[in-house]
Amino acid sequence: MTLREKRAAKIAAQEALVEGAKNAGREMTAEENKRFDSLQAEIDSLSREIEEEERSQGPGQRGQGTGAGVNASEQEAVMRAVEEERQRAQDITAICQEFQMDPSEHIRQGHTMDQVREAILEKLKRGGAPITVRVTADEGDKFRDGAADALLVRSGIPTGAAPGAVQMRGMSLRDLGIECLSREGWGVNELLRMDKSDMYAELCRQFYNPSAAFPAIMDNTIRKSIVYLYNQVPTTFQEFTTKGSLSDFKETKDHEYVIGGVGDFLKVPENGEIKADAPRTELLPSRKLDTYGKQFSMTRQAFINDDIGFLTQVPGLYATRAKKTIDKQVYMILFDNKKIFDDKPLFGKEHKNVIDKGSKPTQESIQEIILLMQGQTDQFGEAIYITPRTIVLPMGYEFAMAVILRSAQVTGSSNNDANPLYNYPLKVVQSPVLNVMAKKDACPWFMIADPTSSRGIQVDYLNGQEMPTIRRMETPRMLGFTWDIYLDWGISVRDFRGIAKNPGVAIG
Repeated sequence: MTLREKRAAKIAAQEALVEGAKNAGREMTAEENKRFDSLQAEIDSLSREIEEEERSQGPGQRGQGTGAGVNASEQEAVMRAVEEERQRAQDITAICQEFQMDPSEHIRQGHTMDQVREAILEKLKRGGAPITVRVTADEGDKFRDGAADALLVRSGIPTGAAPGAVQMRGMSLRDLGIECLSREGWGVNELLRMDKSDMYAELCRQFYNPSAAFPAIMDNTIRKSIVYLYNQVPTTFQEFTTKGSLSDFKETKDHEYVIGGVGDFLKVPENGEIKADAPRTELLPSRKLDTYGKQFSMTRQAFINDDIGFLTQVPGLYATRAKKTIDKQVYMILFDNKKIFDDKPLFGKEHKNVIDKGSKPTQESIQEIILLMQGQTDQFGEAIYITPRTIVLPMGYEFAMAVILRSAQVTGSSNNDANPLYNYPLKVVQSPVLNVMAKKDACPWFMIADPTSSRGIQVDYLNGQEMPTIRRMETPRMLGFTWDIYLDWGISVRDFRGIAKNPGVAIG
């Protein structure tokens, strides 16, 4: 392999790192950044070797034996594009975290910083929040960002590592307190003589000071840890529910237009009159948000013990519990089979969406539930085109489903009969939540339609905000910094036609 070919391979590896992070809707991890920089060092070294080799060759030989077909200017352009993409992802992540927004969609869709800022302004307008514009980050902002990232790095949470984070990652909470107070005019010698308890009391007095660094660093650290840990929770409800947004907490009764009755197109004879018709309005299920939250604090003891887990782990655990609570509530709707908007149980004979006799997933039982779902009719008895898309199962059927969906022939058939479910476009979702709910009894499983063909269960958030919000506050008789963490959501069944149930059997 020539030197130019080696350099091209290194550049391609850099592009793959950036593209992988972009496709995942995130910025590059610390390990990926380290690999990127290592590749860059190798590219620079190869470039110097190429230049030396070209200088040692005559004009007629220059470029021979080193891959002369590769245009150096094009390679430099590619390298610049890779670096710009990495910087774009980092900038978008930073500004979105500041305003508690999910950066993944903006990164994935290739939005510019101007487009992201417009989205943030639109969110602030909808939420009625005051709009402030920060032109540049001052040294205080850079210090707070670096200190927050240093705490995250120290606790093992991947971060973009703001400037100064590496240098501060070995600092204890007391060291950080000394740095914050010294920046506000305290003498370093005086702070070094101050014991941890007195220092903590002094830092707590800064609670209501908007320019104080230590409380701001804690807030920033908590927000970043929440974003990271919340996105790591392996919940499954989002795989088969739709997502909605409501602007307030009032019960919302939606209407939709449905063409039915005499709504079919009628033949118009020559010189005949076109008959008038009007769509009917059907009332859909009501939707309503509720607020769910917890409160946690970093105590005086945690500060003295240098327990940064109260900043980097505990808030994230509460955030993950919020996501798991939504997951559990969605599965409770499926499992408990309570009455829905039409005052009838979600699954029943009247809704024509339940199999009579429970069984485990087999080729026959899956075909039966698919045909049951596809036989649904609309409010006027007309056929509807439902596309089964997701099969929701308890844990225990993973390997059986692999055989059912990936075998070209029917298992056990002596005639090598073709398997109609081979490569059937069906997504398999498994959840241990169903196993826990069923205990040792029969555990049901479900077929969910593609939401474009029939609605099922929807999760609504206040103004589309999926990430929990934190608010630092002072609690009477509480010695320490205290935060509220809360999230607003509501879950509703939009239509029973998009969900079908097999009562299942006991597992193991």
